Amino acid sequence: AAVINKRGPTSQGYLPLLSKSGPTPSVVGCSAHFHFGPKPIGQRKDMVSRQGIARKIKMASLGRHTLSVMSAVQKGMTLTQLVGEQANPEMVLLMNQIALATKVIASKIARAGIDDLYGLQDASGGTTNTSGDKQKKLDVLSNDIMVDALTQSGQVHVQASEEDDAPFVCSKSGDPQPRYVVVYDPLDGSRNIDCNVATGTIFGIYEALEGISGLSPEEQAMRNALQKGTALVAAGYALYSSATMLVVTFGQGTHGFTLDPALGEYVVTHPNMKIPKRGQIYSVNDARYHDWPEGLRNYIDAIRQGRGQSPKQYSARYICSLVGDFHRTLLYGGVAMNPRSHLRLVYEANPLAYVAEQAGGEGSDGKRRILDISPEAVHQRLPLFLGSPDDVKELESYGDVQQLVNPGYEV
Repeated sequence: AAVINKRGPTSQGYLPLLSKSGPTPSVVGCSAHFHFGPKPIGQRKDMVSRQGIARKIKMASLGRHTLSVMSAVQKGMTLTQLVGEQANPEMVLLMNQIALATKVIASKIARAGIDDLYGLQDASGGTTNTSGDKQKKLDVLSNDIMVDALTQSGQVHVQASEEDDAPFVCSKSGDPQPRYVVVYDPLDGSRNIDCNVATGTIFGIYEALEGISGLSPEEQAMRNALQKGTALVAAGYALYSSATMLVVTFGQGTHGFTLDPALGEYVVTHPNMKIPKRGQIYSVNDARYHDWPEGLRNYIDAIRQGRGQSPKQYSARYICSLVGDFHRTLLYGGVAMNPRSHLRLVYEANPLAYVAEQAGGEGSDGKRRILDISPEAVHQRLPLFLGSPDDVKELESYGDVQQLVNPGYEV
């Protein structure tokens, strides 16, 4: 694979990552509306105009993000059409780059066995990220793809990745400040990569802060990345499984897209997703039951036996891939959880909690609404409970549900 500069695009861009092996860029990297090659930003804006995307946006106002007029989301709409109707031209450009990155990552995952992309980045097992996780080859490659795609969009001022030590300014010095900040986990569930279990990419988008241009680039990047979840303007995840899906929200509901491999285009298959008020599935690694606090054990015992607020006996479903477990919960209801302080507030909890709330669900750390928590560090970890509103409220009522004592588990 081509070597990618983590602080900016290569001269060839990220499309060589496709052309070295795998489907041709015309299949994965293009759509009926945009050519996704590494063209200058100005040319891309011209293409947006030529294809009439701007005409699809009913401009009742030109606020900083969301336009005030929205048409109904229907099956068969493309991602470009939906973003054009619910957001602004800058977001159209940014989301098309994020969509491209997920297509490239999906292609790499599909060919991982063929292209020797399974296993650890360092054969000795010595390479870890800042969070202490051992890095797989696809962790590093997916991060490179995301960094390059976001930088080339021309719409991102700051990026923050779970795989990097610190957030960084990716816009050019002296140019007008781009509008957005993007935080992301480039490949969630990577310990499942080698056995073909579902994985995903998680992302959240904020407005770049204004009035801090006098600070150093490092301080600007950190302040932008440490915004509360209530400031998100968009969030979503890609799911790499039997089909590749992109589930997104722009603050006007949650919508699911499926990648049509024949067209290389994401199309709406799950408009206006709504999580059931209560489900019948819980998702947690209950092999750790004896390490849990009493409140969490009591809750799980109650719902297993039909002694909870619902008379139904709950079933357990657990993948150990946050995107996979959350996606099932979003469709079927229930609660997906990790009671340990393990998942990252900035890269995982905030974006998924925003998606959940926009679908009528809830995100909690067991005591507080996730989106109300002020991040103190970019790699801050916390317990996470996502799911149906009635299930999350019932779980919180047991009080002691956070596993604060973490003996550590070697897998």
